Amino acid sequence: MFEKLSYLALQEYWWFLIALLGALFVFMTFVQGGQTLLNKVAKSEDEKDIVIASLGRKWELTFTSLVMFGGALFAAFPLFYATSFGGAYYVWMAILFCFIIQAVSYEYRKKPDNFLGQKTFEIFLFINGSLGIILIGAAVGTLFTGGNFILSDMNLSSWTLSSRGLEAVLNPFNVILGLVVFFLARVQASLYFLNNINHEGIINNTRRVLRNDAILFLAFFILFCILLLTLSGVAYDGNAFVVVKYKFLLNFLASPILLGIFLVGALLVIYALFISLFKKSQQGIWFSGVGTVLVVLALFSLLGFNNTAIYPSLSDLQSSLDIRNAAASRYTLVAMSYVSLLVPFVLGYIIIVWRKMDQKQITSDEIQSDSHHY
Repeated sequence: MFEKLSYLALQEYWWFLIALLGALFVFMTFVQGGQTLLNKVAKSEDEKDIVIASLGRKWELTFTSLVMFGGALFAAFPLFYATSFGGAYYVWMAILFCFIIQAVSYEYRKKPDNFLGQKTFEIFLFINGSLGIILIGAAVGTLFTGGNFILSDMNLSSWTLSSRGLEAVLNPFNVILGLVVFFLARVQASLYFLNNINHEGIINNTRRVLRNDAILFLAFFILFCILLLTLSGVAYDGNAFVVVKYKFLLNFLASPILLGIFLVGALLVIYALFISLFKKSQQGIWFSGVGTVLVVLALFSLLGFNNTAIYPSLSDLQSSLDIRNAAASRYTLVAMSYVSLLVPFVLGYIIIVWRKMDQKQITSDEIQSDSHHY
């Protein structure tokens, strides 16, 4: 079946799958957003335990989606993976460290004889939810703005700055994207708490936090959209990579489907905020979740289609990467495409597990009766 597809169609298929995995990961970052809200929505030790238990049941899904996203990039676009993860070494190691301390914190926060103390692990969770998420947003921003690397004649990549990717935080576009992802994670965490927790004090605090975070998220998101639509991009014209003014605006105009997906997604997120803040609805997380996946899917897809570079080089324009020159061999893409047919079964399993865990809202009585809670 996949053998009949052209090499370009296989590359586009895999970029779409990576865009989908990236979108699912961004949705799942509500776990990180919730970690930054711990001291905002929980005012007592019992309330903290409820919030941590609510997030603790989902944190591994976030980690799994991140690993699947990175693994798919490694297998389908190895040159991109080697250039970004190997070149921008410091920023990716900082992100990895932020996620390591998250895993440790959930396991050891309440362990007896914990020599670091509970407070230390709660600080670790805040670092993961704030610095980790902002750095991920900034790193993804470099797919639009570019990185400082060059390719040799043998396709060996090397980074040209000793800061090894940390320079990404000096670009306002990257930082704005990081803040958009950060406040989106906090907004979605609040919507998740409204749906998942049955505790009057936490719910009242959550609605107050949600109002402020929603304003900040919308402000940064609008600013990001303005910057994106006026940003120059890099494209391959058949002979060489060239800079194209308003590249991402032109990509939207060239693909009305992507523009429609982006607008529908954005409207769903806004609708989720409206019914949660003004109608006291508990179902906002589902509209926001679907909307987030659609928006992120459209943004990643902007990079992979219409001859756009998925990783422009700021050091040597002709070293830029697109889905053609960064992809794995045709044989590898065909073989992995058959494996990708299992993805719906994995997603189905996650949905079943999620529904099983969330059959009823978390209460204080449930946490107190569970000696193995986080």
